[in-house]
Amino acid sequence: MYMYPDNLKAKATLWLWELKDIGVIGIGFLVSVFVLVQLGFMPPIVITVVYAFLTIQFEGTSILNFIRYACAFFILKQQVFEWRL
Repeated sequence: MYMYPDNLKAKATLWLWELKDIGVIGIGFLVSVFVLVQLGFMPPIVITVVYAFLTIQFEGTSILNFIRYACAFFILKQQVFEWRL
């Protein structure tokens, strides 16, 4: 039996992440473990864990989305103010 989600236009999620993020975390974890075992190099697994933490979805948004929106608002997008008398 298949049960439809409440919102059919919502992104597919599994546990606390979107399915795209689960794929990125899984591939990153595999590559990180391989690099750690073969080279003894720790930063890839740290980056994977940080990405996994930042992409946890809570009420439709994540910390990474908030950081992206904040950077776009404060840094990347030009804000032009025209003052007229």
